[in-house]
Parts: sequence; C-alpha cells; structure tokens
Amino acid sequence: MPEGVDPWTEFEFTPNGRYVVHGCGGVEAGFVPLFDEAVLEDRGDYELVRDIAGRHVLFFKNRRNGFMPEYVDHPVKDQKTWEERCKWRMDPNSPERQEAMDQYLPEAVEAAGRGMFMSQHVVGGYMYLRALIGPTELLYMFYDQPALIHDCMEAWLKLADSVIARHQKVLSFDEFFIGEDICYNHGSLISPDMIKEFLLPYYQQLIANMGKRRLDPSRPIHFQVDTDGFSDAIIDLYRSVGMDYLCPFEVASGCDVVRTGREYPDLRVAGGLDKRVLARSFGDIDRMVGSILPAMRARGGYLVTVDHGVPEEVPLVNYRHFRKRCLEIGE
Repeated sequence: MPEGVDPWTEFEFTPNGRYVVHGCGGVEAGFVPLFDEAVLEDRGDYELVRDIAGRHVLFFKNRRNGFMPEYVDHPVKDQKTWEERCKWRMDPNSPERQEAMDQYLPEAVEAAGRGMFMSQHVVGGYMYLRALIGPTELLYMFYDQPALIHDCMEAWLKLADSVIARHQKVLSFDEFFIGEDICYNHGSLISPDMIKEFLLPYYQQLIANMGKRRLDPSRPIHFQVDTDGFSDAIIDLYRSVGMDYLCPFEVASGCDVVRTGREYPDLRVAGGLDKRVLARSFGDIDRMVGSILPAMRARGGYLVTVDHGVPEEVPLVNYRHFRKRCLEIGE
C-alpha cells in the first residue's frame, strides 16, 4: 500500500468480525519456550541464523523479510534429538504457557462477548512435522522412523487438546483452522495412505474432543484447511474427518473454484482469483472476475479473495479496479 493511503478509508473496509485465538503454533510448532534466535555463521552477503523453531536458515544479511529464505537444517533427526531439543517445549502445562494464556484469554473473552466470529488456529500436522524435520527428510522418516512421527503427532495432539480445552472453558468457537500447506503444483506432497496414518486420526480425535466440550452444543465448529498448491487431491481425505471449508485454491497449480464449487456444493470456499492477473490489464481483470463471481454466486456464494497475498507488483489503480468490479458483480 502506498505511503499515506489508509486501506480502511480507501476501500471502505468494515471492521473485522473474526477473532483468531492462537496458542497451538502457527506455521511452526507451538514451542514454549521458543528457541533463541542467533546468527550462527557470517557468509559475506548472507548469514546463517537459528530461528525460533530451531531451524538453520540462510538469509540475505540484514534482510529477513520479503523473500523465501533457504532452510539448511532442522532440529529433529531421531528420537534423541526430538526429546532433547523439542518435545519438552510442547508441554501444555508449563508455567510459561499457562501465564501466556492468562494474558491473552481476557481479550478473547471480551471479543466473544461482542459477538465476534471465534476462530481457533492450530499449526497443521504436516506443516508442523515439516518444520521439525524438513520437507525432504520427512519423506524418508515416514518409512524409516514411523514411531518417531507418531510420537511427534501425539505431542501435537496433547498440546492442542490441552490448550483448546482451557480455551473452551470460557469460549465458544465457530471455527477450527489449520495451516497445512500439504499440496504442491500436482497434488499432495505425501500419499493418501500417509495422510490417513499419520495425520487424520489426530485431527479426528481433536475435533471430536472439541465437539464434546462446546459450551453451546447447538453452535457448530467449522473445520477450515489452508493449503497452497493443487488441493483437489486432498478434499475427500480431509472431508472424511469433517473439513467443510477450504482455501485458497491456487490457480497457478490448477485449482478451479467454479469446478470445485460445482462438485462440492456444500463446501465453503475462499480464494481462487488469480493474484497474477491483478498486475495485467483492466480487461484481464474483468474477464477473470466475470468468469468466476457469477457462477459462485449462483451456487450459493463464496468468500471473494485472491489465491494468496496480493503481489507487490500490482499497481494500486489495478487493485482499485479489481475491488470495484468484485463489488459490482458480487452485490
């Protein structure tokens, strides 16, 4: 956003009606305490850094945002490193974690009292394992050390279930959201059998426990999965444990929200507007919006948004036009 432009005024945004409760990780494990960040090595234009998740990450020196860094190493290699470096940080009853909840829960309760849509965010099982072990090493470990993977997932479940149980003593949730990123441009990064063995049983148990603890049994908890890549391949798998909301339908990977909306009429859908088109002509934007919004409105609606963040190269005038056309067609 250009300097001096207030997006709330510029785009007439209404106040956010959604309140997110964390405490169970985001894109990394929900460690308490976090690893201490430290520069491990000076490599001229680059520096090797240990991040808060215990990974060794190569950054441009003095620039850690705005680009994809290189992940050089991850903390978990085997049962010994898991227990020494990470497992103890997943203790749901640590004093530091309990003190943190004492700090953030009153604000969440106040938001719920104002009628906010309450969303419980949890790091997804695949994203959690990837942060612990690394994307390539994880593929081998599913075969070579399956007991370790289950131990990691049991710690994930124990932490999430305990933290959410405390949240649910004072809060009613409308949504259980996981950041998963389990897909790439041709489908899932791991096989359906791996998903069924190492992920879905833990989701199923957590969702069942959340359902039993509802303060208002008539208030449903929707299950949203966020994954980049071609997500069609995992829809049926995640629906088998209750997923009813999926995003962001990355167009570059072959996702098509119109097709998915037709095939799954009861699935809540967000995204599917190609972020790359926003940098092109007004005509290109009009054709994209016109090909998607009327069809999605006819199927009962969906949440209109691009398939990830808006790229920096999108001119403000283009985004203004995009928003105007969405409002005109979507009303």
